[in-house]
Amino acid sequence: MSQATIIAIVIAAVVIAAVAWFAWRQRHTAELRARYGPEYSRAVDQMGSRRRAEAELEARKERVEHLDIRPLSAAQRDDFLERWRAVQARFVDDPKGAVSDADRLVENVMAARGYPLADFDRRAADLSVHHPRVVENYRAARDIALRHRRGEASTEDLRQAMVYYRELFRDLLEDREHEDVRADTRAAERSAERSAERAVERPVQRDDARAREAAEERAAARREERDIEANREVRP
Repeated sequence: MSQATIIAIVIAAVVIAAVAWFAWRQRHTAELRARYGPEYSRAVDQMGSRRRAEAELEARKERVEHLDIRPLSAAQRDDFLERWRAVQARFVDDPKGAVSDADRLVENVMAARGYPLADFDRRAADLSVHHPRVVENYRAARDIALRHRRGEASTEDLRQAMVYYRELFRDLLEDREHEDVRADTRAAERSAERSAERAVERPVQRDDARAREAAEERAAARREERDIEANREVRP
């Protein structure tokens, strides 16, 4: 093999590897955009580059996977719903108090589900992994709550904060953290069911074939008997 051929092979291998890497990066970016939605763009703006933003989002996902996030029990869910109804009812007479209560109630739900509460920014980042649709609502509601404490929020601001908290609260009641696992489990169960059905169908099909063969043999035997009887009747 000539040196020129070797160089051409090496160049071709490098080009193929580069194309494969680029395709993987494009697919990886598309997956992160689909998963995080507006949070992806926010991370890019905040981190200053797409690569650093994607590394940050991957780090969030890995961190949250090591947390003991658990679904609420039926009793916990009913209790939190009852407390939320009380918070909403309070808003009519005490908007400021209701917003403060809503903020604390959301924290209570997060704590019950296993989310760390030490730092708000980290808390919002953790939520973005499985609740990306409402995490920006959480930031906006928190900002209004802080402005309210400084006396800078209007009643309409507080009303909007309650809407944000309500959407976040409802999303937290759902066990979105384990939806992918449940989907994989359901797919495996459906595959197992199909395999079992095929295993049942195969013996049935074999039994049907044997039954048809036996029926054909009996029909042939009856025809032969009729032929014999006909021959006897014809003889003088």
